[in-house]
Amino acid sequence: MNPDMPKPPARDWTMRILMLLLLALIVASFATLPLKWREFFTVDAINSTTELLAGFAPPETSSGFLAKTFWAAIETLAMSGLGTLLAVIFGLAFSLPASGRFGAAPRAAMRAVLNVLRSVPELVWASIMLIAAGLGPLGGTLALGAHTAGVLGRLFADSLENAAPLPEQSLRTNGANATAAFMYATLPQTLPQMMSYTLYRWENNIRAAAILGVVGAGGLGQMLKYHLSLFQMPLAATVILAMLLLVALVDAISFAMRRALTR
Repeated sequence: MNPDMPKPPARDWTMRILMLLLLALIVASFATLPLKWREFFTVDAINSTTELLAGFAPPETSSGFLAKTFWAAIETLAMSGLGTLLAVIFGLAFSLPASGRFGAAPRAAMRAVLNVLRSVPELVWASIMLIAAGLGPLGGTLALGAHTAGVLGRLFADSLENAAPLPEQSLRTNGANATAAFMYATLPQTLPQMMSYTLYRWENNIRAAAILGVVGAGGLGQMLKYHLSLFQMPLAATVILAMLLLVALVDAISFAMRRALTR
């Protein structure tokens, strides 16, 4: 071997060890969970499932019930939109200290707060908010805002940390104050990514808002719980179809907006 040639870089085993640990976790999950795959495909299970699904047909199509479903869908859409807007406002405010702009101690403290916000599921937040605000869409909206603020705050903070520091430093060197340098140098770098994160979370919040209605937060979820509890399957089928259409509509709008941002 030529002594003048550079030595090959040392092999990094960190990623391989992590992959092996992940594989071991997956194997352990299958080994410890009582997954009864055979019972899932028995004749009784198939007949019961077929009978249940047959009860949903045909969906309820009376004009009065369709109008009620339409307004419940609007309520679900409003819950998700307002909850996401609140999350963006608070997430952006939380992301500034969480990105380390005010020092290491505020960064660690705010990251801990964001961890708590996003670790608590929306259903738990909804239960808390419904106790404080009563039944209805307000509790669901606040629950979506609290959980999503933790998610977006973390994502926004990571975007700010990964932004190139040179443009802001150049403006500060030339006499610009900290706020102006941030607004004109760092924020424009991260704004498209933040918008993409926001639109994606809005899609998720549409689904979450439908689920939160099950605990009394209003919208389509509350209708679905009511009709399923009374075994009114055709009415429940109409609500489920409305959920699917609403999610598909929001997905299409979000996809179009994300494409427009990346052009």
